[in-house]
Amino acid sequence: METITKLNKKGIIVIPKGIRDEIGLKEGDAVKITVEGNKIVIEKIDLWDRVWNCCKGSAEEAEKGLDEEEEEFWKRK
Repeated sequence: METITKLNKKGIIVIPKGIRDEIGLKEGDAVKITVEGNKIVIEKIDLWDRVWNCCKGSAEEAEKGLDEEEEEFWKRK
């Protein structure tokens, strides 16, 4: 699916409902935004996958990953 949308003066864009539905993106979901050349890529991420992947290392790395997730959560509130 492809669509054209505009950026507002605060840098906010709206992801059209059809695209949100297509990838199962809901309000409050986490997304990862990266730049690839001249493209902005927005990917839905599963926080449980991030926690699981951070736990593949040491206990200290896992705790750090969980602390970062908690900090991000409270910033959004």
